Amino acid sequence: MLAYHRAMPDPVSAPTATAFPAEALEFLRTPGRYAVVATIDPDGRPWQVLAWYRLDGTTVVLNSLVGRRWPTNLVRDPRVSITVSHDHDWVSVDGTVEIVEEQTTAQADIAAMARAYDPPAEAAESIVRFQGQRRVTFRVRPERVHAEIGE
Repeated sequence: MLAYHRAMPDPVSAPTATAFPAEALEFLRTPGRYAVVATIDPDGRPWQVLAWYRLDGTTVVLNSLVGRRWPTNLVRDPRVSITVSHDHDWVSVDGTVEIVEEQTTAQADIAAMARAYDPPAEAAESIVRFQGQRRVTFRVRPERVHAEIGE
């Protein structure tokens, strides 16, 4: 191996979860921010979407209608990168997802997001619409967190 190459991690071992810095959690908890979610298409190219997210403690939670491209990508390959920005501040999270297909949980997650992002009447209408859909939740296990806040 050449001296400037780093050894690759053992592909069999699971990555270690990383803790969020306090300022990153505070930034992510600010209402009304959206996440840019990057997944990997079957041909290896990145696919990005803008999505609602929420924090459950220190876990980033995403939710989608089953069958869309980005959740299909995550079911096939659980690696994800998320960036949330505001002005020149941003937090980026790389990790893998835990897939939650249980509908009670998935519906509760999307309902919580609707209440956080939409006015009450609009959220109530959306929640009724979501109840007729098969939803999936992704809980992001962070492996790398990078934040540039107030610099």
